[in-house]
Amino acid sequence: MNGPHCVVCADEVPGDSRHGAEIRALLGPKSVGATSGFMGVCNMKPGEVIREHYHPYSEEFVFLVSGTLVAKVDGVDRDLHARDALFIPINLKHRFANQGQEDAFMVFSLSPLAPRPDLGHVSTEEAPA
Repeated sequence: MNGPHCVVCADEVPGDSRHGAEIRALLGPKSVGATSGFMGVCNMKPGEVIREHYHPYSEEFVFLVSGTLVAKVDGVDRDLHARDALFIPINLKHRFANQGQEDAFMVFSLSPLAPRPDLGHVSTEEAPA
């Protein structure tokens, strides 16, 4: 940390692909001592997905910077285009798929935090074999 405010470079944060496409949690309890939520980014290549899941304690805010995605929220497909924002309430199942021909880059934030990290993300879709 570099004082009461912190700067984190996305290129320096390790990616996490446990849920499909690689995400990078940039600002959160571990990286900057945040106490109210966390923020991250995801660059999804064509054909990649973030498998269906829900957050029992957190609302999720998504902003699609570039590309296109299909967001399935509570069983309904929604086409997202660059500069679209999406709100996902607590407990709604959701997944993201890049069905386009170019990378899609999104920024996401979740708040409030779950009581423990292992309670924050509940997977409802199995990883492919």
